[in-house]
Amino acid sequence: MSGHSKWATTKHKKAVIDAKRGKLFAKLIKNIEVAARMGGADPEGNPTLYDAIQKAKKSSVPNKNIDSAVKRGAGLEAGGADYETIMYEGYGPNGVAVLIECLTDNRNRAASEVRVAMTRNGGSMADPGSVSYLFNRKGVVIVPKGELTEDDVLAAVLDAGAEEVNDLGESFEVLSEATDLVAVRTALQDAGIDYDSADANFVPTMQVELDEEGAKKIFKLIDALEDSDDVQNVFANFDVSDEVMEKVGA
Repeated sequence: MSGHSKWATTKHKKAVIDAKRGKLFAKLIKNIEVAARMGGADPEGNPTLYDAIQKAKKSSVPNKNIDSAVKRGAGLEAGGADYETIMYEGYGPNGVAVLIECLTDNRNRAASEVRVAMTRNGGSMADPGSVSYLFNRKGVVIVPKGELTEDDVLAAVLDAGAEEVNDLGESFEVLSEATDLVAVRTALQDAGIDYDSADANFVPTMQVELDEEGAKKIFKLIDALEDSDDVQNVFANFDVSDEVMEKVGA
């Protein structure tokens, strides 16, 4: 997972400060709205909402926007849309498997935008099930390093169901079963360890190693997909070495 995770965390940092900030905010707000609709407005009793709020705060989304999203989602304020989650599957350049998670109030628009982004950037759509078997749903918590060692993180999360801790350079990635995500996150909090994000993500079971050219192509495809307001997450089974990463300038 290292190449993809490292790229995703680097990109996330960039997204917070660059011109796509508005798009990032919109996606985080949508997550909050949906979490509140599914599990109620109380973050203490709704772990998904808690994580969505934490993530938005880390990305500097204003508190008033967060509060409004919670109220809209829980039906306490007018204006909430009826979002549904749809997964699309496909292949990118070099046979990289791609899972595209959409959160949309317009299924046709989402399908059309995903298809256009894929076909214009060397990708192709695939039938449901033909790609998803290459991924497992996992809990993924990203912990900024600071003064922490891998052993510090491991000691905090081992009894909570964490499976492995990976060094991503500036941060650690803690993997667990998706069902153990809340327990792992709580264990970190109890140990006084701050985390950047806690999500149930699709983690590839096998990876395609990419050279500089291949990396540029897949990054371009993922950027095009994420440019759609309906696309919430893109998961792909590529790996890129640190050397290639530096060359591509991610």
